[in-house]
Amino acid sequence: MTVTTKGGGRQAASFLHRHPKLRLAGLLSAPVLWLVVAYLGALAVLLISAFWSVNTFTGDLVKVFTVENFRTLFTEQVYRNVALRSVGVAAAVTAICVVLAVPMAFFMAKVASPKYRHWLVIAILTPLWASYLVKAYAWRVLLANGGPVDWLLGGPGNGPGYGLFAVILVLSYLWLPYMILPIYAGLERLPDSMLEASADLGARAGRTFRAIVLPILVPSIFAGSIFTFSLSLGDFITVQIVGGKTQLIGNVVYANIGAANNLPFAAALATVPVAIMVVYLIAVRRSGALEEL
Repeated sequence: MTVTTKGGGRQAASFLHRHPKLRLAGLLSAPVLWLVVAYLGALAVLLISAFWSVNTFTGDLVKVFTVENFRTLFTEQVYRNVALRSVGVAAAVTAICVVLAVPMAFFMAKVASPKYRHWLVIAILTPLWASYLVKAYAWRVLLANGGPVDWLLGGPGNGPGYGLFAVILVLSYLWLPYMILPIYAGLERLPDSMLEASADLGARAGRTFRAIVLPILVPSIFAGSIFTFSLSLGDFITVQIVGGKTQLIGNVVYANIGAANNLPFAAALATVPVAIMVVYLIAVRRSGALEEL
């Protein structure tokens, strides 16, 4: 019995060895099945439920096809403003992260000595190990009326307080490492000899940056922006904690799931950031950003 089992195992191994595509399919079947069922399946349910409605008298779901939720999104000015404000916040956070990340990543990759680079990477990664809520509530304390930021700027009421600016500030802090790391990885692959050769040929710093650094930097920036833009676009916890009366897509979706008990409209609104990110990914694909991830 043991010999037969071993013989069957050897035959199966030999068969898989002769058919590498079948072997690869067997290895990928479980994760692909999980992706289809858990991720794509959840998105499909989200999209389907966006075409349902809620009975205004009983609060029960009405599983009848209707486009009323999307009509409300496109016709009501308040929801258009929320969508535009959310995109603006995501773009502002991404721009701030780029401005901060480029010099930091360049210093890490090209200026710092090799023995310190690993420690700098660890320093950048360390905030990611802390709880999201801990960091967000720490900023709530800092930005509170009469808090440390107020006193630093001259006394109570002088700080920005809670609101749209606070949301952008906190999200920029939270997602900055996701911008630094792709840029650092891209710059680290840039040979120092190319920078030295450019200097030897008489190119100024600006010319070297445009001709050598920028072509490598752009795909890395787009790769980082995929994280900073998407995470900011759908965030609702930071908005709840430091946003004050600010309304963005995330907390409007949350309000319709909770107090309003309007799951179909929340699902319709949740498709907006998904659609925006699909368009964004298609747009940045040509830059080579996806290869940098």
